[in-house]
Amino acid sequence: MISEAINSLEARLNQVRQRIQDAVMANGRQPGSIKLLAVSKTRHADEIRAAYLLGQRAFGESYLQEALKKIGQLSDLKLEWHFIGRLQSNKTKPIAENFAWVHSLASLKHAQRLSDQRPVGLAPLKVCIQVNTSGEASKDGHEPTELPELLERYAAFSNLAIQGLMTIPAPSDAPDTQQRPFQMLRELRDCLSTDTLPLATLSMGMSSDLEAAIAEGSSLVRIGTAIFGPRQYNVKN
Repeated sequence: MISEAINSLEARLNQVRQRIQDAVMANGRQPGSIKLLAVSKTRHADEIRAAYLLGQRAFGESYLQEALKKIGQLSDLKLEWHFIGRLQSNKTKPIAENFAWVHSLASLKHAQRLSDQRPVGLAPLKVCIQVNTSGEASKDGHEPTELPELLERYAAFSNLAIQGLMTIPAPSDAPDTQQRPFQMLRELRDCLSTDTLPLATLSMGMSSDLEAAIAEGSSLVRIGTAIFGPRQYNVKN
């Protein structure tokens, strides 16, 4: 049973890697220019370990307590942990202490706390600023028009390293509709990037729309279901 599960995981992971490679080739992108973040929220620690054995190193988590437990269980592995969930003030300290990346930064208050709480001796916390490209009231993220005046303030936090921008657009099955918010984020990045703050990372694209995201310049795709299968809840590792 265990070997069957690993074989199934390997097949799905290889399929995702092939989709990325095909999208890169179709859009004239540089081979190897897309980072794959395996979204492991609600997944068991042994599934993450199996993905590690298949060559995956970066994993994304949204639920802090669940993530901290898995980080402890997998401390023997050299994994890169990304926090991709909604930030809350009472949870910034353990995030600053245990993660290498945060993709969901949308508050100067949270930026201040993450910077202040980043432990001495660790590299600056890599962060992406979340942008609401769909105009949905339910979604976190800055409005695109807000970002120009905020970017320098974000860049001033000494223990944060601004990597780029992130978005979670409204779900859609239509390629044109999928592509528009990704195009908006890319154009925003192109307008705001400078030599000192290139905003090289565009964190956009998930299982259902990674091709559209790569076509518009994504450099990091966040893939969960296509790698691990249907999401599981109430995980007990």
